[in-house]
Amino acid sequence: MVYNLKKLLFFFRQQFTVSLKVPIVALLLVFGIAPMFLCTKTVLSSIRQNQIDAHMVEVQNQCQILSSKMTRSGYLTGEDRGSLNSEIETIADVYSGRIVVVDRDFRIVQDTFHIAEKRMHIAEEVIRCFQGEGSSKYNKDKCYFAQALPIYGASEDKNIEGVLVITASTESIIQLADAVEGKVLLFQIIVSLLLVILAATAAVLLVRPFKDFQGKLNHVEQGALDTDISANTYRETREISQSVARTITKLQEVDQSRQEFVSNVSHELKTPITSIRVLADSLMGMGEVPVELYREFMEDISDEIDRESKIIDDLLSLVKMDKSEAELNITQVDLNMLVEQILKRLRPIANRQKVELIFESIREVTADVDEMKLSLAISNLVENAIKYNMEEGWVRVTLDADHKFFYLKVADSGIGIPEEVQGRIFDRFYRVDKARSRETGGSGLGLAITRNVVLMHRGAIKLNSKEGEGSTFTVRIPLNYIV
Repeated sequence: MVYNLKKLLFFFRQQFTVSLKVPIVALLLVFGIAPMFLCTKTVLSSIRQNQIDAHMVEVQNQCQILSSKMTRSGYLTGEDRGSLNSEIETIADVYSGRIVVVDRDFRIVQDTFHIAEKRMHIAEEVIRCFQGEGSSKYNKDKCYFAQALPIYGASEDKNIEGVLVITASTESIIQLADAVEGKVLLFQIIVSLLLVILAATAAVLLVRPFKDFQGKLNHVEQGALDTDISANTYRETREISQSVARTITKLQEVDQSRQEFVSNVSHELKTPITSIRVLADSLMGMGEVPVELYREFMEDISDEIDRESKIIDDLLSLVKMDKSEAELNITQVDLNMLVEQILKRLRPIANRQKVELIFESIREVTADVDEMKLSLAISNLVENAIKYNMEEGWVRVTLDADHKFFYLKVADSGIGIPEEVQGRIFDRFYRVDKARSRETGGSGLGLAITRNVVLMHRGAIKLNSKEGEGSTFTVRIPLNYIV
């Protein structure tokens, strides 16, 4: 079930991939429009609240002035209230509110609405004000605020003789703020549309170098491998184009190597067949063939057949190693014993060449390897060291190890390898000296097979050689095979 779900998600990702323009536009809009709306909303709310607070302070100041005048004139105890009543009416009209004056008996002595005079007004804010606590509260839903201020008596003891209650509307402030907010919203919509256009344009311009690069790659895909794919608009495009250029170069080298490989295979397989045909035609063209000559020709034909068979076997070994599903038969192998067996098998060849084989074992080594494949790789190295050696020369095989790797060195006193061709000796069918290689029966595949075996074991192989002074191949392979 989980596996099927993963496959389904992978399918949707493959089918519904989006253009790079989409996240670019989305990011530009998110970081352009969202902060604008957020900041505008915050600023407008702050301005609205500041206007309301300033309005409340202004009304409170006016009422405090009015309360002081009432105290000085003895408004609550005197009979002449005409002048202050007019001022009360004016202040109430200016602030679109209502002012109520309450005496010590909680009776309303003045109401600018003239609907509650001489009635009782017992409210929490009035009671608290008589206790010396002024009050102020704002009703956001109904857009008004109410304030209660004490009115002191004219005597020195400053007794509270009454309470001034004012209710003022903030609707005009709210309407003004809403009007400003509406205009700001219109401005935001216009700016947002401009940002959308600019974001889309910017996305097109930002993605254009990638589009151009894709066009160049399309030319390469059609076979134009020499197309200049450099894209230096951005650092990223430059690095990508350089990586792709290196990949194309590698592909060209691989293609060239493949062509050379096919050509070499054809040539190598054809040469023994041609020799066999020439020998066979020579025999058939002779009338009476002496037994000795007949035997000599048949030995030559047998040698050519062996050579053909060796080339085919090496090719089959390489093909098997090149397959992605090629597997190693990993077992724990005593490498000291393995090397001794290989040297014992090759010693007759070394004796015929008058080459001394030396095995130097630094310590006992046991490792997880494919015994058959590693034996083939070591045999190739030692056999090459014998074949391309000097008469009365030597081949030294050294085995050593540390806590992670084992090291196999095959050194010889042979002819050496020129420095300029050392990078190609692991190529298939490559020979430094083609004439000498054919004399010794080499197929040109031994070192290629050896390198493949070493790489399959997660190892490395290195060459150190100087022409005329011999060569040293060093193989390093982990003691424990890493899957």
